[in-house]
Amino acid sequence: MPPLPSLDETDHTLPSISQMSIAEIKHELLSLNNPSFVFNQRDDLESALRAARIKTRRTDDVGLAVGVGSGGGLSSGSGSGSANGTNGNNGALATNNTKMKHQGSQLSLPKKKSSVFGASSNLVNSIVGAGIIGIPYALRMSGLWAGLFLLLLVGLFTDKSLRILIEQASFHPRFRSLPAPVLTFEDLASYPFGKFGSGFVLFNMFVMAYGAMVAYLLIIKDTVPTVMGYEHGTHLLERNFILILVSLLVMLPLSMQRDMASLSITSTISVAADVVLVVFVAAYSPIQDTVATNGGIGRIMQTDSVHSTLFVGLGILSTAMACQHSAFIVANSLNDKTRRRWKWVTNQSIALAAVLCAILGVCGYLGFLDDTQGDVLNNFPVGSVEADGARILLALTMVFTYPMESFVARHVLIMLVHNGDMDARGGFTPENESKLADEELGDDDYGHGNGAGDDDDDDDNATAATSRTAASTVVEGGGVFCLNRRQTWTISVYLMSLLPSLLVSDIGPVLSLTGAIGGSCISYIGPGLLYLGINGEEFLSKISGAIESWRRNKGYATSSSGANVNNNGSDRGSVTADDLPVEGDADAQLPPQNDVSPTARSYESIHTGPKPCWYYLGLFPFWCAIARKGAIHTNKKIDAAVAAFGRGGVATTPDDGAVDVLPTPSKWDFTVSIIFVLFGVVSLIAGVGSNIYVQLNGMGAVGV
Repeated sequence: MPPLPSLDETDHTLPSISQMSIAEIKHELLSLNNPSFVFNQRDDLESALRAARIKTRRTDDVGLAVGVGSGGGLSSGSGSGSANGTNGNNGALATNNTKMKHQGSQLSLPKKKSSVFGASSNLVNSIVGAGIIGIPYALRMSGLWAGLFLLLLVGLFTDKSLRILIEQASFHPRFRSLPAPVLTFEDLASYPFGKFGSGFVLFNMFVMAYGAMVAYLLIIKDTVPTVMGYEHGTHLLERNFILILVSLLVMLPLSMQRDMASLSITSTISVAADVVLVVFVAAYSPIQDTVATNGGIGRIMQTDSVHSTLFVGLGILSTAMACQHSAFIVANSLNDKTRRRWKWVTNQSIALAAVLCAILGVCGYLGFLDDTQGDVLNNFPVGSVEADGARILLALTMVFTYPMESFVARHVLIMLVHNGDMDARGGFTPENESKLADEELGDDDYGHGNGAGDDDDDDDNATAATSRTAASTVVEGGGVFCLNRRQTWTISVYLMSLLPSLLVSDIGPVLSLTGAIGGSCISYIGPGLLYLGINGEEFLSKISGAIESWRRNKGYATSSSGANVNNNGSDRGSVTADDLPVEGDADAQLPPQNDVSPTARSYESIHTGPKPCWYYLGLFPFWCAIARKGAIHTNKKIDAAVAAFGRGGVATTPDDGAVDVLPTPSKWDFTVSIIFVLFGVVSLIAGVGSNIYVQLNGMGAVGV
């Protein structure tokens, strides 16, 4: 083949690359010997190579599935050519749809799986991070009774939203028929709301993860130097140096892991350290002296109910309990993911986290009341063995929790820049070529062998095992200098979080603002809107039925008794003389009637005719508009996905169980989703406003 022009000499855009053959793309990749970063032509070429391979493989599979063999029979599977079919090395179409269903996205899936206990430990570790140490400060801001009520409410909302997200993505009847599974929060949001939905989720995921990472580093700066003799608020240079040393030598290497399942052991240790920390605060907090000084527990409980800075406390509580940004990472790492097993994970995790937060919050707040600091351990004396032991435990928790948030932040950036391809599929090198081809052509962990028939199961399993071994040894690539893509982005995220932690000292505002912005959007607003959008057709049907019932009771004409109305509001039943066939034209037919979708029919029924007052008082014009937009976009995207990949007739998630699907949404389900959105909007607006007010007036200072 004649040499192709260099990419440096020719303006190769992505459309021109997509028209190149596999051999031409390989030639260009081999000619790129310089180290590549994330925005150069190597990424486009590697993506084009994968797409070309998949397209070629799928075309061959379709031909083999319907092609005629040398003996005249139809192909039905693997094996040599015979009277029963062609050479069937690639298998039938249904088998290869199973292989290809995981390759519609470039998302790098986990290679390790967790048990229910391991997934629960990871989720608890994601929840009980820096937020737990700020719970006493949250009670100070919101008031004792109000804070406890909000903690309970946030816990219930968190558990419900976690199940909403994973159940909609993995067990919704329509999503289970997709050729590629829904594996991320942002991917789920893109179905009802397109790029805006995925962008909204990614932005707030990053806000939550980034804010938590900064908070974790601030706690390291508060605890480790204090144990070493540098008091809080002094020796800033030494404290920053210790922070850099600890984070660089311990936290960054842990963050380099590829899969969250690798952190199950460290998460278990971290949760155990949190339990001991809670016991310490409960045992050594000067509750008795402080309560006696302030008139007794009865007076405190009577007067300390609700404070004007309520929403500052809510922001901290939202940060402490929020884990929706890591929900899909934890769920995808769960072995044998079913609705029941995921419910076990969320119930156990949220219950344990809420109990730990409540105990530490109440004991810490009652011990110091208005003197409670953002990091309650800063209220304890420096130098005591008990206090220093608690600081070491807290630092240990932060070291083991930081990688959880680093995973999320890294995931967001890789999704935005590389469409989720963290591994870069090993880059393109001659030694990786055969392994790369095996993985991309379906013979990886998610494949099902080489499509052999029942008589060749043993050979099939052996071949699949060999392919999985080869695929697992593919070297990751796509980074800068000697680093791969995963390492490059992990270091980048680390540096981004380290800089503000060197400049900021108070953890309280960091936790509160993170929860007010990211927590409100990703924990409450996002799940509520997603549920309405994905199930918009059912929502509109229920609202339409309720309004039609009201109209009948009031004596108004209903759509069921009147003319059938189409999308344009015209009468579908009226046919004029111009619509009839022309005399003498045997081929002339009536024009096809518009096929009105259930979504359009319900929405038109709602908007045609009078409506009850509850429709406006409950903001149903807005909810119906959201449901209509979500239903239309979801239907279009699902239809496009099925049309692009073909129907394989298999569930999208192989380990979910064939009958583990969601029931039809109820009125209560929709009510909960609306409450989620309203609660999130109020939390967002009031939380940001309260934080600005507190900072401007210095109300967060100790003793104020």
